[in-house]
Amino acid sequence: MNYVAFDRPGTPEVLHVASAAAPEPRPGEVAIEVEAAGVSRADTLQRKGLYPPPPGASPHLGLEVAGTIAALGAGVRGFAPGDRVVALCNGGGYAESVTVPAGAVLPLPESWSFIEGATLPENAFTVFDNLIVRARLERDDVVLVHGGTSGIGSTAIMFARALGARAIATAGTREKCEATLAMGAFAAIDYRAEDFVERVLALTDGRGVDIVLDIVGGDYIARDLRALALEGRIACIATAGGTKAEIDLGRLLQRRATIFGSSLRPRTDAEKAQIAGGLRARIWPLLDARDPIVPLVDSIYTFSEAAQAHTRLESSAHIGKIVLVPDAPGRDD
Repeated sequence: MNYVAFDRPGTPEVLHVASAAAPEPRPGEVAIEVEAAGVSRADTLQRKGLYPPPPGASPHLGLEVAGTIAALGAGVRGFAPGDRVVALCNGGGYAESVTVPAGAVLPLPESWSFIEGATLPENAFTVFDNLIVRARLERDDVVLVHGGTSGIGSTAIMFARALGARAIATAGTREKCEATLAMGAFAAIDYRAEDFVERVLALTDGRGVDIVLDIVGGDYIARDLRALALEGRIACIATAGGTKAEIDLGRLLQRRATIFGSSLRPRTDAEKAQIAGGLRARIWPLLDARDPIVPLVDSIYTFSEAAQAHTRLESSAHIGKIVLVPDAPGRDD
C-alpha cells in the first residue's frame, strides 16, 4: 500500500509517499480500505516532532478516515466487509489501508460521500466529548466557540444548533465571520477588530455564556472567564496561544465556574468506544438530513500533495476541513 511518510521532523516539505505492506487487523480491530482521510492540527504537530503517537499506535500520520471495511479481526461483531464507514484512528490514516479498533468505527451516513465523511471523526468525537458530555450542553445554552471556521469550531456550532443551543463564534476576518453565520452561529465576532469579552456581554445583556469551547489557551482563558455566565464551563482543548494562563480566582469563585481540559488521542479504546456510542445515539440520526449538521470541505489534496495540505492548514486560511485522498492508480510522483 502507499502511505504518507516523513523521515525526520520538519516543515511540510518533509512529507512524501512511501510504500509498505498493508496492516492486518488484530483481535478487536477492522481493516479499512481508505477512500479519504481528514487533516488535523495534531497531524502537523506530529510532523514537527511535537506530538508523538501513544504507545502501540501506528507511527504514521492520520487520525480519521472514511472508506470500506476490508477485513475483520477476531471477535469483531456488527460490521462486515464492504461496509461504508468512518473511523477515528490511533494513527496511520494517511494510507490506502489502516487498522482501527472496532469501537471507534461508525457507519458512513448514506447521504454523505467518502470525502465528506472524512470530515467527521476527529471533530465529532472531540466536540461531542467536550461540549456535550463534559460541558453538559443543554437546550437554550449559549456557547462561545473560538476558531469558528476550524474543523472543531464549525462542528461545535452545528452540534450546538442541532441540540437546541445557540453559538457565538469568533474568527479572524469578516469573511470567516460570515461563514460562521452561514453554519448556524447567531452572532460572530472578529477578534482582530473587537474585544470578544465586551461583545459577548453585549450580545447576552451582560449575562455571559454558559460554555466556552477554547482552542487557543494562553491569555484567552482569563478572558473566557470574564465572558462566562454563572455556573459556566470553559473547555480548553488546545493551546495555540500558549500553555500558561493566569486567572482571577475571585471571579472563578463568584461565577461558580468550571475550567477543564482534555485531549482525545491518548484516551483508551474503551473510552473512545463510549464516545462513539454517544455519537451513534444522539448525533448520527441527524446526519442524513444534512441540516443543521452539514459536511464542510475546504479543499481536497492527494497523498502526493500532502505537503500542500499541511501548508494550507498551517496558514489558517481554510474554512472547514482539509481532506486527503489516495493518488490515482499508476501515478508515480
